Amino acid sequence: MAFVTRHFIRSMASSSTASAKKIVIKHVTVIGGGLMGSGIAQVAAATGHTVVLVDQTENILAKSKKAIEESLRRVAKKKFAEDLKAGDEFMAKTLSSISTSTDAASVVHSMDLVVEAIVEKLEAKNELFKRLDKFAAEHTIFASNTSSLQITSLANATTRQDRFAGLHFFNPVPVMKLVEVIKTPMTSQKTFESLMDFSKTLGKQPISCKDTPGFIVNYLLLPYLLEAIRLYERGHASKEDIDTGMKLGAGYPMGPFELLDFIGLDSMKFIINGEASTSMHDWSLPNKEPYDRVSGGSNPIGGSASENLALGRRKAGRSDLGRN
Repeated sequence: MAFVTRHFIRSMASSSTASAKKIVIKHVTVIGGGLMGSGIAQVAAATGHTVVLVDQTENILAKSKKAIEESLRRVAKKKFAEDLKAGDEFMAKTLSSISTSTDAASVVHSMDLVVEAIVEKLEAKNELFKRLDKFAAEHTIFASNTSSLQITSLANATTRQDRFAGLHFFNPVPVMKLVEVIKTPMTSQKTFESLMDFSKTLGKQPISCKDTPGFIVNYLLLPYLLEAIRLYERGHASKEDIDTGMKLGAGYPMGPFELLDFIGLDSMKFIINGEASTSMHDWSLPNKEPYDRVSGGSNPIGGSASENLALGRRKAGRSDLGRN
């Protein structure tokens, strides 16, 4: 009898889970009008979503809207090379789907999803989520675009831990196909599946990861960059030969130093210090100073690049291998 009861309970639980309807995300608020936030807003609007982009001032939002328009122009030129009229219509439709606001609390009440892409500081994000939690609708999912902070810590600032997850896009958002969907122990399956579906509607390839430091890509990428820097600083190989070796020997499309040059000094500061602003006024695009500016004696941050990378990982609670 006990076996039959347990079987019945499991069956009911399974049926209940299966019947829980995923949220079809149509209305999105993006908090933070910087490089990442404006990119997320652009791809969401371009795929039929209604988007509200939020930042602190109208001046920042004007710059964000201009950046989106310039990016859309490049997309339209490539996508509609044979049909300029269709390209103009695509731009107009996408831009009409994006509105802006300086008051996040006043717009989240009617949203299906709120994506945060502000300064990479735990206190600032927690304060934002705690405040918005009071105004957002019951069904609204909260997501953070953080690449380094623990999603669970952010979710705990709200009362909707089951409707909270990580949604980590890659730069530049309109170009990069990958999205990491981060599920905490409290994230419901309904929320997780809704975000996976949303990512696919954006034309992205979502991958899932538990709430571990660095998630998948940065967990593996940072040690790789660190070891390349160490190899060069020790005089064992030139930057050019390291890049060539990784491209021709390992099949990478770009060597580690080419990647560092592409990322630029701002992102290197993020890697080293574990914090950087994604707001347009602090994170203007992009300050691509040569790699030598962040290596050895000319490093404007001080110390060798490998020492600073290792220090940054320890400050973030991670070893050089990205473990807790």
